[in-house]
Amino acid sequence: MSASIALTLLLFMVPGAIASADPTTSTDPVIRSAQPEVRATAPDGSRFESLTVASGNRLMLHVYSAAMHATIPVDVQRPADAGAARPVLYLLNGGGGGEDSATWRVRTDAEAFLADKNVNVVSPIGGRWSYYADWKNVDPVLGNNKWTTFLTRELPPVVDAALGTNGVNAIAGLSSSATAVLQMAIAAPHLYRGVASYSGCAQTSDPIGQQFVKLTVETWGGGNTVNMWGPPDDPLWAANDPYVHADGLRGLDLYISNGNGLPGRYDTPDGPGIDGSSRVLAQQIAVGGVIEAATNYCTHRLAEKLAQLGIPATFNFRDSGTHSWGYWQDDLKYSWPILARSLGI
Repeated sequence: MSASIALTLLLFMVPGAIASADPTTSTDPVIRSAQPEVRATAPDGSRFESLTVASGNRLMLHVYSAAMHATIPVDVQRPADAGAARPVLYLLNGGGGGEDSATWRVRTDAEAFLADKNVNVVSPIGGRWSYYADWKNVDPVLGNNKWTTFLTRELPPVVDAALGTNGVNAIAGLSSSATAVLQMAIAAPHLYRGVASYSGCAQTSDPIGQQFVKLTVETWGGGNTVNMWGPPDDPLWAANDPYVHADGLRGLDLYISNGNGLPGRYDTPDGPGIDGSSRVLAQQIAVGGVIEAATNYCTHRLAEKLAQLGIPATFNFRDSGTHSWGYWQDDLKYSWPILARSLGI
């Protein structure tokens, strides 16, 4: 099935409190203090506001974004050993922005897998259906989105100060955020050393890429892409296209993966999140299969572009698999050696 046909079919398909903890029992200096004395602000006035301790080594930072005029909750998993300054993995959720149950924490074993790693895992909560982009206008449905600014300029200095990091960063994302992590690495040179992109469409400005963005933002999110990057001929579409600006990925440790849309090991009644439901399984195979076939086309094009530019990257093209969490859980583990290398751990 061609990517254009797949996307056309997809237009008619439907996508499917923090617990308290006693900080005095923790050996983590940040958790133990519960409210670190953080004075750091971003150049535009964004700032740390508060910290809520959760169970174990989890906490929630509350960071005011001057660009969005809003306080953003930021989910943090602290390192296994917080006795020294550690790096940061920015782990982005998908289309729901972490505001729904489709998150790394709920749908995968990412928390357990990363628990023994010496890395701060940081996931902002917000930005549903926004592609984590800086939007041109405020949208009546999706609001004021300046997520690239928040993630690349406002949040890092606050995170570094609040958590006592060593200033080394990597970033990973899936689906629409798999596009976003590539663009953020291009938009903020030297901020990240490693990027992992799982099942994303790197291109945003050609007709196929634009249809993919519109599907996500408009059909599923209810927003308007004219408020995002303007009409289809607006230069902002190309300005935010990682495929067009792929040369900006040079020098990064890259892991990029995709399935081909055919049913695979997790597309079964006992697959993750299916729980024997024939309806959920049918939707995962039909909708998830079409989405993954489309992103597979995009990812192959990105592989060709990086090869032409002489930019090394690790590509994992699976011989099966839909657009679903079981495969992304595997992707996080497969990409970890590359991310760990970039983070120096």
